[in-house]
Amino acid sequence: MVDRNQQCKACEGVGMLADDEGWQYRCPVCNGDGIYSQTEAKVMSVDENNRLLD
Repeated sequence: MVDRNQQCKACEGVGMLADDEGWQYRCPVCNGDGIYSQTEAKVMSVDENNRLLD
């Protein structure tokens, strides 16, 4: 069991996210392991609607 303080809040510790069409992909915040580490986190660019920019 993962400590709640280290659990990734984006994917809730699951490691997978889903878009509005149901496609699942690996969580970009925790790299799919469900544990958030500030040393591994990277800042992502977003537009004014909070959409990720590739």
